[in-house]
Amino acid sequence: MFSKLLGLMSADMAIDLGTANTLVYVKGRGIVLAEPSVVAIADVKGRKHVLAVGEEAKHMLGRTPGNISAIRPLRDGVIADFEVAEEMIKHFIRKVHNRRGFSSPIIIICVPSGSTAVE
Repeated sequence: MFSKLLGLMSADMAIDLGTANTLVYVKGRGIVLAEPSVVAIADVKGRKHVLAVGEEAKHMLGRTPGNISAIRPLRDGVIADFEVAEEMIKHFIRKVHNRRGFSSPIIIICVPSGSTAVE
């Protein structure tokens, strides 16, 4: 009984990583996020910092100064930049999961059938 109650309070989600857009589906709520798969990165003294993700980062494409780059971490359906893709996924999970539930969500991430074990 307790596990059923916790299951109702968790925000289980599925993430579809696309080359152009990323979709996040939350159980019981449907698709709650559909944003471009773009991350804006600032290079400050050799260290990279995430400035923006998704729609905000897409608006920066082609309009950034030299130390800021807007990156698409997925190319041709596969992950091209693992670190940036990881930051993008974390950002989208934080944006959707508001930590109101008692249990952590179960998260499923869709990947192309041709992906390697590393990806």
